[in-house]
Amino acid sequence: MSGSFPGDGLWQVMDQIRGSFDRRGGGTRKARGDVRAAVLVLLAEEPMHGYQIIREISARSGGTWTPSAGSVYPTLQLFADEGLVEASESNGRKTYALTDAGRAEAEKASVPWGEVGSGERRIPALPKAGMDLAHAAGQVAQTGTPEQVERAVEVLDDARRRIYAILAEG
Repeated sequence: MSGSFPGDGLWQVMDQIRGSFDRRGGGTRKARGDVRAAVLVLLAEEPMHGYQIIREISARSGGTWTPSAGSVYPTLQLFADEGLVEASESNGRKTYALTDAGRAEAEKASVPWGEVGSGERRIPALPKAGMDLAHAAGQVAQTGTPEQVERAVEVLDDARRRIYAILAEG
């Protein structure tokens, strides 16, 4: 039935937008350095085990970034090798705490998960705007007339061009 629905092109655009901000895997990826900074910042607050670190990063980023165990645990091991953390085992779990050297390193790290203000965790502005746009496009695709769908596609095409123009400015 592909191609018979008037909003098929709009759905493809929506899938691309959603994919850009996907919360699992293929979406907003952070570089290994960001995992390093995130772990340091969190451990500066209190000792944690790896799963707590993963959950806390996800929560503080509004769900836009959930690092994998395959990035957090090797980072913790690297920190142990560098003398930045000490691990202690309790109830079958390793809990990591910063050493003095780790605290000094954490002071240089910056918060890598976007806006966090007044105790409220928020999704950073650009990904939220993209998700809101994808939602609106989906509504037009589901309930709009063929003419409304066509106009929405034109608006999205124009928005894409204007966003690239912003990048071209600097």
